[in-house]
Amino acid sequence: MIQMDIRSPRGRLVTFLVAALLAVVVGFGPDLTGLSLKGQYALATLVFAAVLWVTGAIPLAVTALAIPVLLTAFGVYPDIDAALSGFADHLIFLFIAGFMLANALQKYDIDRRIALYIMARMGSTPRRLIGAIMIATALLSMWVSNTATTAMMTPIALGVLAQVVGRDDVQEQEDDAASFSNIQISTLLGTAYAASVGGVGTLIGTPPNAVVAAVLEQQLGYSISFAEWLIIGIPIVVVTLPIVWYVLTFRLFPPEISDVSDAREQAREYLAEEGDLGPRARRVAYIFAATAGLWVLGGLSGPLHWLLETALGLDLSSAFWTTLYGGSGETLLGVDGHQGLLYYVMVGLYAIPAIVLADTVEWDDLEDIDWGTILLFGGGIALADAFAATGATRWIASGIFTNLTGAPVFAIVFAVVLLIIFLTEMTSNTATATIVVPVLVSLGSVLAGTLGVLPEAAAVFLAVSGAVAASFAFALPVATPPNAIVFGSGYIRQKHMMRAGIVLNLIMTLVLTVLITALFYFVWPAVLW
Repeated sequence: MIQMDIRSPRGRLVTFLVAALLAVVVGFGPDLTGLSLKGQYALATLVFAAVLWVTGAIPLAVTALAIPVLLTAFGVYPDIDAALSGFADHLIFLFIAGFMLANALQKYDIDRRIALYIMARMGSTPRRLIGAIMIATALLSMWVSNTATTAMMTPIALGVLAQVVGRDDVQEQEDDAASFSNIQISTLLGTAYAASVGGVGTLIGTPPNAVVAAVLEQQLGYSISFAEWLIIGIPIVVVTLPIVWYVLTFRLFPPEISDVSDAREQAREYLAEEGDLGPRARRVAYIFAATAGLWVLGGLSGPLHWLLETALGLDLSSAFWTTLYGGSGETLLGVDGHQGLLYYVMVGLYAIPAIVLADTVEWDDLEDIDWGTILLFGGGIALADAFAATGATRWIASGIFTNLTGAPVFAIVFAVVLLIIFLTEMTSNTATATIVVPVLVSLGSVLAGTLGVLPEAAAVFLAVSGAVAASFAFALPVATPPNAIVFGSGYIRQKHMMRAGIVLNLIMTLVLTVLITALFYFVWPAVLW
């Protein structure tokens, strides 16, 4: 049988034509009961984008750029300005700011120093060394994109391995699978998986988090603050990261080596070679710390109000609080209504001119960010907006999840987590979140009674649960950028990733179901609704 490379020029063209043909069939086929004509055209656009996103025949960002064109061509929007509005969503600019701030950290090797410090302090045994690498990776992934974190940590992990097993004994993909040492497999897989898990911790850690925040803002007018997401994400990271480490190092690939003193010493040497932070690097560190602090403070209006007015007895006007945290009332500037100076998107954007004015970076340093991911966000938001405006999301949700009506919360969470993890393995976490999160939002009205909360609260809960699950697909390189980067290093075999990934996918489906259900009852009611 003749096989065609889907990424070859011919393969791309054939896949594109198949996607276009399917879009035409859906758009101009028989009327779909309960769905408006514009909704049917929006669904056709989704089919076109989903085929190209799933197959990867053309870059994800290129497909994203085609979405507003198709929505306008189908007449879902009367003009292209409306179709392009998703590319100007405020969360797009949060990620631009986050990427640029991460570039400044990387320019002065601040992120590398953090990683080496943790490894030098914690890596006294093979398992603790792997744990140190995973903790460093997860912590960095909360603030630097998990893609950039993995790209930085993979060479560090390989350098550590060279000291532990010997440079000549670090196996490559073309070598026999049986010759790979367990410590090599668990170290590299641990690096990839820790980056994915750590990204769940903050709103800017991984693209699915931003996707769900943007969709909730667009469809419900609901905003998740940076601090609120920390309360959502940190418990999940704290529980799941040790489980991943334990499964890798105690059950699947226990290290055969007992002495890692050379690797720990190398981490100390690398750290010593870095030397002290220079003046510019210190300024970047201060600005980053201030930005992170303001991000957290922006979600603590209640505690700050209590501290200043109740505990300290300060008499602050409502205009002060409106100016600081936003609202519709009068501000200190004499106008009515304000976004709030501590709004997390604004805080992120403060940091960019700050690092330039501090004489730490030039535009050449800032422009080298992942613009493809930014465009992918824009296309996903544009598609989500179209689905919300035409009622397509509600139509899909009713058709797929009606059978869950009346089911226990545990069963609903299990179904969502299992579906998202499975879809992510076939596509990517960003593409899955972009496609499925709008559907989960629309489920709020369908399952609100079953969950025992208001429709908006149900929508937020389901969408956030889906976004979190999208970061826990571990079996295939295509599932997440960290998986792809570690596999692309050439030092891990796909069978190793498959073996660990399948086991962890099953375990994490159960763990996330239990954890998210517990958070639903005991934590999220005080945070999300």
